[in-house]
Amino acid sequence: MPTNKNALLRYQILDRCFSNRYRKYTIEDLVDAVNEALYDMYGSEVSVRQIRDDIKYMRDRVSYDAPIEAVPFDGKRCYYRYSDPNYTIFNTELTTEEVTKLCSTINMLGRYRGGANRWLEEVISNLELRFGIKTNREHIVSFEQNDQLRGLEFLSELIDSAINHQPLNLLYRTYNGKETNIVIHPYHVKQYNNRWFLFGLEQTSYGDRIANRALDRIVKFSISNVPFVPNTKIDFATRFDDVVGVTIPDDDVQKETVVLKFEPDRFPYVVSKPIHHSQKILSEDECIIQIEVRPNKELESVIFSYFPHVEVLEPATLREQFKEKISKNLKKYLSMKKDCTDE
Repeated sequence: MPTNKNALLRYQILDRCFSNRYRKYTIEDLVDAVNEALYDMYGSEVSVRQIRDDIKYMRDRVSYDAPIEAVPFDGKRCYYRYSDPNYTIFNTELTTEEVTKLCSTINMLGRYRGGANRWLEEVISNLELRFGIKTNREHIVSFEQNDQLRGLEFLSELIDSAINHQPLNLLYRTYNGKETNIVIHPYHVKQYNNRWFLFGLEQTSYGDRIANRALDRIVKFSISNVPFVPNTKIDFATRFDDVVGVTIPDDDVQKETVVLKFEPDRFPYVVSKPIHHSQKILSEDECIIQIEVRPNKELESVIFSYFPHVEVLEPATLREQFKEKISKNLKKYLSMKKDCTDE
C-alpha cells in the first residue's frame, strides 16, 4: 500500500485502538476513530476499504508484523485487537506525563511553523503524526523573532549540510559590503540575539581556523567538491561556556572575574536574568555581582545595555576600556551641545 501524508496518523490511531483492552473496536468503530482524527487535522476522511488495507499493511511481516487478531462476538460481528496487550508498532516508552509535556512543547514549537523554518515544520508534523497531537493554533505563547532577518531561508539546508558532512562554497558579504568566496566545512549552527551563525572549518593560506559566519551575510551557497574535514577538536557543547554570545576571543584572552555594581532599582532585574551562567551575587546590599568569562565584544554590548545603571569594578583593564569609551562618547554630546549654542 502506498504511504501518503495521512498514513502514519492512521496507523497511530489504529495502534491505540488495537491496544485498548477496555473497548471492542469493530471495523466501523475503527473507521470512525480514524476519521475523527483525520477530519480534525486534515479535513478529510477514509473508507472501510482503506482501513482494511491499513490492517493488512500493519499485519504484513515486512512492514510492522503487528499481531492483529479479529475476535468474534455478538453473532456475526468481530472486533480487532492486538493478541499481545503490550505490543505497539511505535514502541513508545513515554509516560502519560511525558506525553502531556510533549504536547505543550509541540504547541510552542508550532509558533515557528511556516516561512523560512521548513525544517521545523517537518519536525512538528512528524511529532503530530507520531503522537496524534493537534497543535493549538491560538497564540498562547509568543517568542521573540525577526521574520525579516536575511539568511533564515538558508537555515534548513545549512543544518542538513552539517549533519551530512557536506563542505560548502559560500558567497559572503561583510558588514562593509565586500563579497568573498569561502569554502567552509560546517560543524555547528547557533542562535544568539535573534541572529543565526554558522561555525565551521575554513582552510586559508594563513592556515586552518574555526570561522563564525552570520547567516544574514550569506548571499548564496552551494555544495563544494572538496573532501570534508571532520571536526575532531572542538566540543560545541562546551565551546561557548566561557563567553557571552558567539564570539570566541583569541587564545591569549584568558577567563577573568568581571565584577559589576548596579543601581538598586536595576539590580533585581540582573539577578532574575543573569548575564552569564557563572553569575554570583557578591553583595546584595551594595548590588554587586561577578561573572567568570573571557571578555569579548558581546560582553561589552551587554554591559553597555545597562548604562547608566552599572559600573565596572573589575578587572582594571576592562574598567579602563569602558572609561575611555564613555569619555569619547561624552565628548560627542558635549560637542553637539556647544555647536547648538554657538551664534
